[in-house]
Amino acid sequence: MRHTMKPSRCRWPWVCAIAVVLASGCGGGGGGSELTEPPVQSCNSTSVFENGACRTFALRIDARAPTPFTESGTAVSLEVVLFKPLADGRFPTLVFNHGSTGDGSDPAQFDITYTNKAVAQFFVERGFIVAFPQRRGRGQSGGTYDEGFNAERSAYSCEAASALAGAERALADLDVAVNWLRDRADVDTTQLYVGGTSRGGILSLVHAANRPDIYSGAMNFVGGWLGEPCGDYDEVNKNLFTRAAANPGPTIWLYGRNDSFYSIEYSRSNHEAFAGAGGSGAFHEFTRAAGLDGHFVANDPALWGAAVDDFLEAP
Repeated sequence: MRHTMKPSRCRWPWVCAIAVVLASGCGGGGGGSELTEPPVQSCNSTSVFENGACRTFALRIDARAPTPFTESGTAVSLEVVLFKPLADGRFPTLVFNHGSTGDGSDPAQFDITYTNKAVAQFFVERGFIVAFPQRRGRGQSGGTYDEGFNAERSAYSCEAASALAGAERALADLDVAVNWLRDRADVDTTQLYVGGTSRGGILSLVHAANRPDIYSGAMNFVGGWLGEPCGDYDEVNKNLFTRAAANPGPTIWLYGRNDSFYSIEYSRSNHEAFAGAGGSGAFHEFTRAAGLDGHFVANDPALWGAAVDDFLEAP
């Protein structure tokens, strides 16, 4: 799974310092509200503050992927935000999937387009395109957001049947987005990775099991579908993680201690279930700076960057 465009580790000062970003994907629908960490400076989504000025690291493309889905007779398309290296050519590509919105009780959160600046910069400066697809009803994507709500749609459901149906809907959206990306002339389909945070992390592992022929590897940041102790959370999460074990390819699990949705002990039990079902992938745990929620460990490439570099370099 080696790719050809990775620079040397810690070449850029930002990789060697803890980063915080404008937008954070929230965890499984077990409770709490979406958490957002403030930016350290006001550069835009494609630039970082260095030596007293904003330095551009990527070209941002806001695109739309057509889908076979319709609602009320209207064709549905998905918003996909891409961050590209500042060069021409075909590039290794990471599809990075967003999480949920806390407990699903605030519809205003559904309209927020998720990107992660720290993740984008880490991979773009290693020669990757990073794509952030927004599933149906999220960000500027069309359709209804329906990834497992209660009957009143006042919050996410904690019942297994509804939650798992929501996961299937999310997998269908990801399938469409990935097929669209693979048709792009700038995507190197021989070096395609999938990853994501929280619901996006577990979703990425399952999709890699569904489509093992297309991915070079899967990256799971604090993955889970329902947070503790949301009703059938363990049944739902174990169901999805054991399904993910069918993937014969490599995975990496990246978790933060002091996570407001998943204790590190519980996340380790999910990894054990995955490994027991035949899955392959190392579990890494990290401690963020004092006062920071471990659920947003994706914001800190200084913590996980070395492990991910090793993962990308592995044969």
